[in-house]
Amino acid sequence: MSTYTAINLVARPEPGPISPDVFQVVQNEVPKAGPGEILVKQTHMSLDPAMRGWMSPDTESYIPPVALGDVMRSSGLGEVVESNNPDFKVGNRVMGMMGWTELYLGSGEGLRQVQEGMDAEMALSVFALPGLTATQGLYGFSEPKAGETIVVSGAAGSVGSLVGQLAKADGLNVIGVAGSDEKCTWLTGELGFDGAINYKTDDLNAKLTELAPNGIDMYFENTGGPIQQHVVDHMNAHGRIIVCGMIADYQSAVPSAGPNWIPIIKKRLSIQGFAMPDHFGDVPALVAKLAPYVMSGKIKHRAHVINGLESAIEGLNLLFTGGNKGKLIVKL
Repeated sequence: MSTYTAINLVARPEPGPISPDVFQVVQNEVPKAGPGEILVKQTHMSLDPAMRGWMSPDTESYIPPVALGDVMRSSGLGEVVESNNPDFKVGNRVMGMMGWTELYLGSGEGLRQVQEGMDAEMALSVFALPGLTATQGLYGFSEPKAGETIVVSGAAGSVGSLVGQLAKADGLNVIGVAGSDEKCTWLTGELGFDGAINYKTDDLNAKLTELAPNGIDMYFENTGGPIQQHVVDHMNAHGRIIVCGMIADYQSAVPSAGPNWIPIIKKRLSIQGFAMPDHFGDVPALVAKLAPYVMSGKIKHRAHVINGLESAIEGLNLLFTGGNKGKLIVKL
């Protein structure tokens, strides 16, 4: 009997680092594609901060939690090895939600074909969830204008780095917040950000005063934490805050305190939280919006690749320690 490896979620993680014992590595019999189904051999798998929320028992979130005993949820890229679906041919490369598994069997709903010639790291770093999230977040809820100042937290991450580059390409003054000098140097030296702040070592208020002397018009929030209050204090009237993630709080038992609402009222700030599953119907339009920036060379990316399906178990914690440099990808 031929088998393949998958990893199931079998327990809810406690606050703090994710323990390996919340997962179970299993061997399953290789299936056959039924009527209308495709079988995909996954070659690359994405690890994302949102997974921490998907593992929680919270039923009021934007997406149902992963059920205990089910394959851990993730997006990935692979090759169709068997097809009974006329929309997919054997040999097609596809990407979408497939989970922590070497083989995916399903109808193909939610999967889309990868452009010929595009390498897997580019596809998962730019045209998968990071690029879609960045594009929807930046353009979907406000109108960034040339000459405005935007601050991006988690700016060296997969989403934040793309937000900053898109904004820079549109003529905004871009300030990135990251957790190491190396990451800050990458933002300004390689990606063209106008300034960068190391939230672990810099005087946050002083750096914002220096880098944004005319105030802040937009804030793209990926992390939460101490930078949040300082940015709100420097916001201009009618500024826009896009809340994409709170990675600093994902592993905490008690969330950190947020900004006081008095400056939000005084400055008439707009705050919009969002999650990509609400916008999956807009994926073709988002790809069309993003592609010209990529094709014109205005978007760079870097990937942090770890090897083997089971490396995801320990690798997932890199997202919460800042140990990854670039989009975190598992190569199967």
